[in-house]
Amino acid sequence: MNDPQPANEPLGHLPALLAAMRRLLRPLVRLAMRGGITFPALSDILKDLYIEVAEQEGRDGAQAPTDSRVSMLTGVHRKYVKRLRQDARDRSPEPGMPRGLSLGAQIAALWNSRIEYLDDDGAPRPLPRQAPPGEPSFDGLVASVSTDMRSRVVLDEWLRLGVASIDEEGRVQLVRSAFVPSAGLSEKAFYLGRNVHDHLATSAHNLEGAGPPMLERCVHYENLTPEACRSLMVVAERSGMRALRAVNDRVQAGGATARPGEPVWRMNFGVYYFMEPVEADPPEGNAVQEAPRDE
Repeated sequence: MNDPQPANEPLGHLPALLAAMRRLLRPLVRLAMRGGITFPALSDILKDLYIEVAEQEGRDGAQAPTDSRVSMLTGVHRKYVKRLRQDARDRSPEPGMPRGLSLGAQIAALWNSRIEYLDDDGAPRPLPRQAPPGEPSFDGLVASVSTDMRSRVVLDEWLRLGVASIDEEGRVQLVRSAFVPSAGLSEKAFYLGRNVHDHLATSAHNLEGAGPPMLERCVHYENLTPEACRSLMVVAERSGMRALRAVNDRVQAGGATARPGEPVWRMNFGVYYFMEPVEADPPEGNAVQEAPRDE
């Protein structure tokens, strides 16, 4: 791991950082083009974000930076800064997690952690819609999280999203042991914004060296066969789910929720796996590298 850059050396002037920016933006640009988002639209978003971040970074205590200060920090011409700042104040706040998605995540978290909802291997087991008192059921699972939402409504939405299915015995089965919708653009877009933001924020924090490093590790190989990549994906998903369940179990065990008046924090721990064909000639042998350790 390279040592953090000195605080007085502007990170934006580093060729390596610019090269990294170019690489990480490529899939975003591809996604924007496929979604019909043109360069002027994305450019306007980026310009707004420069203004927003400059207002946060340039504050002197409670005092907001002047238009001239924001212009100096961002490179955006001063005559546009005032208008963009006013537009930002008039804009509606960004929406948070959709209520149905938040409720579904809570239900799935319980299904993945409570012993009565797990099979002998510790995986979420299929649940009957209804069951006698004292026996686990999907209706009881939903009611344990919210009495305001009918379980039929939750089930219909989960079936639409591909999160749940009905097996041959009429039981509700959690298709994915983590709550990741396979359908529903707005739901998937929410997770895209949150998860990629948090991963980038972790990387930026570690690169700046402003505090103790946060966990970010990876292992990557070149010169592999497609069959090996598909096999490793199965291994990664199984081991990753064990780690996710361990964190989920710790929260569900109690004692982690902030009490009224206490500072409120949030966390996000995730795993991902990526594979793609390599067009260029692969290097000789295999290479493995870990990202910076969290020590």
